[in-house]
Amino acid sequence: MALEEKRAWILVVVTLCAYAAYLIVVLGRAGSGPLVDVPYVATLLWTVGAAIVASIVLHIAASIASPRDAGRKDQRDREIGRFGEHIGQSFVVLGGVAALVMAMAELDHFWIANTVYLAFVLSSLLGSIAKIAAYRGGFQTW
Repeated sequence: MALEEKRAWILVVVTLCAYAAYLIVVLGRAGSGPLVDVPYVATLLWTVGAAIVASIVLHIAASIASPRDAGRKDQRDREIGRFGEHIGQSFVVLGGVAALVMAMAELDHFWIANTVYLAFVLSSLLGSIAKIAAYRGGFQTW
């Protein structure tokens, strides 16, 4: 397995774990009250920060475990990386537009922030899954 494919798998796992932790904490705090009253900012910042740190540590561990692959990217790796990033960016755009519409409708900050966070999560997942599919199923440049 190529190091770049390992990195895509790491990103999928870290993203899912971080977002699941965020949802568990925020929904657990809600109880029977409205979600907009739940304190979410610190939890969001901590889960995003922990995901970044975990991703960095796991990428370093993957590089150490495969020292001859570390720092090596061929043309196929670069094209698959570009392909995955382009596909993942669609959710960033959709999330930005959705947040803009929500802000113009003067919705609560809770919903706007969570829409943006979900867009980043979906972008990361879709981009990484596209990379994994390209590595596993073959990648044809046009």
